Amino acid sequence: MENSIIYHGSNVEVANPKSLINGYYKDFGYGFYCTNIEKQAKRWAFTKKGDSIVNRYSYKPNAKLKVLSFEKMTEEWLDFVVDCRRGIEHGYDIVEGPMADDTIWDFVEDFADGRIEREVFWAYAKFKYPTHQIVFCTEEALKCIRFEGSEKLDK
Repeated sequence: MENSIIYHGSNVEVANPKSLINGYYKDFGYGFYCTNIEKQAKRWAFTKKGDSIVNRYSYKPNAKLKVLSFEKMTEEWLDFVVDCRRGIEHGYDIVEGPMADDTIWDFVEDFADGRIEREVFWAYAKFKYPTHQIVFCTEEALKCIRFEGSEKLDK
């Protein structure tokens, strides 16, 4: 398998990523989040207090790991995101797919809380730009990436 480049937006250089577990539930659960879209990583970096830094990694997939990949938003993706956002853990090493950005997340939350029907969610959930996220959920998964450098952005 060929290496690809992925990015992580932060306020610090992250040469040695860790799969962090905290009280905030994200789309694909706990882990170290990256994207293959540099512009998206820059948007992430600009949301941080202090410096805005984009970290760059080479990523080489490992066929021995348990990976879940969503090509696009599907019923399965929606149910998985809702479960993860509710704190339900999964057994994957790596999860990859579209991101529920702030706009989409409001609709996911409305659906999860029963305020809108599934069909209404899909009518609302149309991205204006492509998104991508890949989360490394385990220490073994983090061995698939190698730090290549970082760039401090001007605000």
